[in-house]
Amino acid sequence: MYRFLLSRQWVILTLVALALIPTMIELGFWQFHRHERRVAQNTLIADNLKASPVPVEELSSPGHVVPRADYWRRVTATGTFDTAHEVVVRRRTSSDDRVGAHVLTPLVLKDGRIVLVNRGWVPGAANQRDYPDVPPAPKGEVTVAGRLKADETTGASGIKDLKGLPDRQVMLISSRQQAELIGREVLGGYIEQTEPEAAGGSPEQIAEPDHDSIGAHMAYAVQWWLFAAGVPVGWIVLARREKRDRENGTTATGDGGGDGDAPDGTAPEATQEDGSAIQATSPR
Repeated sequence: MYRFLLSRQWVILTLVALALIPTMIELGFWQFHRHERRVAQNTLIADNLKASPVPVEELSSPGHVVPRADYWRRVTATGTFDTAHEVVVRRRTSSDDRVGAHVLTPLVLKDGRIVLVNRGWVPGAANQRDYPDVPPAPKGEVTVAGRLKADETTGASGIKDLKGLPDRQVMLISSRQQAELIGREVLGGYIEQTEPEAAGGSPEQIAEPDHDSIGAHMAYAVQWWLFAAGVPVGWIVLARREKRDRENGTTATGDGGGDGDAPDGTAPEATQEDGSAIQATSPR
């Protein structure tokens, strides 16, 4: 009764099922690995935010690439802001998703080197080619505290580094680009300022990175694995249903549901009341 499994329809269905099972299993592991990376990142952020702040010079130097282990490390820097070389980073959003710009101001350290400081978010100008209204940086020597971040790249951020932008506007925060523009040594990476708070709340400081949420990746992984387990179960259910339907169809055909003819196709004989047969004759 399972010979129907060799039919074209069932062969195609079986091949599709066999292809779906490993695909769904792989998708489940992909989501599981994303869950693991999210948990590891949350742990890294939490640990680095709890660590005692250190001078930025201890973790970075000109041309230095900030390693992932140092992302969000609390650092301090003392110097004077160089507002003449201040730039804004276009198309950045605030904590409530308003589009504007980040204010990137060089801080000249005591040894003459520079570290870039992201002072926070400001609304964009009405005309995108105009320089936005940026509150001035504090004058004189100042000590800045914040989170150490790595230089931004198109590959990591997905943001294209557009050319031909208006003066003092950039798309990415890059210490190497700013070193070329300023003509001085710039420490790798930049500081995301948290202290001191800006007067009047502008620029708006960047919120602390989320390190509590783990997302739904683990739930998605379990769902894919359940789907993979459900494919063979569904195949078996369909096969048994097909077998049952075929058996019921065969039984219905052989249950004597004809028009009363004899097995050989001749008409049955009529009988008299006494039981003797009456010979059927054809009309003349």
